[in-house]
Amino acid sequence: MKVRALILCTGNSCRSQMAEGILKHYGKDKFEVFSAGSHPCTVNEIAIQVMKEIGIDISGQSSKHLKEFLDQRFDYVITVCDNANESCPTFPGASKRLHWPFPDPPHDVKVTEEVIDEFREVRDMIHEKFKAFGLGHLTKE
Repeated sequence: MKVRALILCTGNSCRSQMAEGILKHYGKDKFEVFSAGSHPCTVNEIAIQVMKEIGIDISGQSSKHLKEFLDQRFDYVITVCDNANESCPTFPGASKRLHWPFPDPPHDVKVTEEVIDEFREVRDMIHEKFKAFGLGHLTKE
């Protein structure tokens, strides 16, 4: 039976989407992965672009509201932003709740190379943490 993980962020457009893609990629044999947000919007195009640069395609993922998952059991509920951590509801049956906050890259701004670089920096931080988790090198924190 696969480990079920739910990754939460406010908009479910960038950080949680990248984390979902990374954990699915590295933990595909061990994990069933979902992401959601308290105020979901569309998946960020720059997030899709910078994930493709590392060989992970998240273009087929979609933003979902966390209410869709309230009646489901999860082994891990992981928040990737402080706002989601503070407003996260209780998920009955969740074995472990983790909070791994990452900076929010700039949204709703003109796309420049500097903005894309900020997305890459956040992607790399998320990649390091969730790759280790997916490969079984990180189980706590």
